[in-house]
Amino acid sequence: MKISEILKQDKITLSLEVFPPKTSDKLESTAHTALEVAALHPDFISVTYGAGGGTSAFTAEIAAKIQEEEHVPVLAHLTCVSSSRDYVKQIIGVYREKGIENILALRGDIPQDGRVSEDYKYAIDLIRDIREQGNDFCIGGGCYPEGHIECAHKEDDIRYLKEKVDAGLDFLTTQLFFNNDVFYNFLYRAREAGITVPIIAGIMPITRAVQLKRSVAMSGTDVPQRFRAIVDRFGDNEAAMKQAGIVYATSQIIDLIANGIRHIHVYTMNRPEIAAAIMANLSEILK
Repeated sequence: MKISEILKQDKITLSLEVFPPKTSDKLESTAHTALEVAALHPDFISVTYGAGGGTSAFTAEIAAKIQEEEHVPVLAHLTCVSSSRDYVKQIIGVYREKGIENILALRGDIPQDGRVSEDYKYAIDLIRDIREQGNDFCIGGGCYPEGHIECAHKEDDIRYLKEKVDAGLDFLTTQLFFNNDVFYNFLYRAREAGITVPIIAGIMPITRAVQLKRSVAMSGTDVPQRFRAIVDRFGDNEAAMKQAGIVYATSQIIDLIANGIRHIHVYTMNRPEIAAAIMANLSEILK
């Protein structure tokens, strides 16, 4: 099922994310974990794509397993920063053969060795290529509520985002954020700029202190003092930090829903128990 159709339904949606293994010897165990997450029956499952396309085959395989065994719609990621047009066309063909209808089109992170594709400079180039191959895919894109870390001005970031949407996106999913006011401000600016596609709010439960430093470095997101205090107080206690992180993420989601946000995506980091705890906290709210 296309995610664009899911987002049109008159209900609150909650989606979850899993990532493939880096090596084939971990494929079976990772696929088992992904199926555990899918067994929670979110509205759809997002399956990430390794840097440089190194796990592209695993992305397709895990996504197909989720659809076939748990009958949950999937969103397969596709990055282009290190790929040729021929390789991207090949991956799109694999997705089509496996019955995958939804693609999250991303530039991807610049590799540490600095080697990038001559065919793709930005995600918009990938979006256009997918769209030129037909309209059988629902295409999603990423966005940064606090502005892309490589873009100096928020006005420019919104303008580039509008161009990306106009190239053929059906919806957007935000990078993680810890302060809901940041998201509300971003949503207002996006709508003012004429971006009308659904925007899914991305929430990452921080259940280990080490996650915070890594997440901030990758996304550039601001961390409110309220959450820093939680990490300072509970970061050395694994069980307490896990519980506090779940509660904080749940409270963010409840606030979003209470303020009219209908679509939530949770970055679950291949931890079914985290996803299950959040969904249990929201069981009546999501009905």
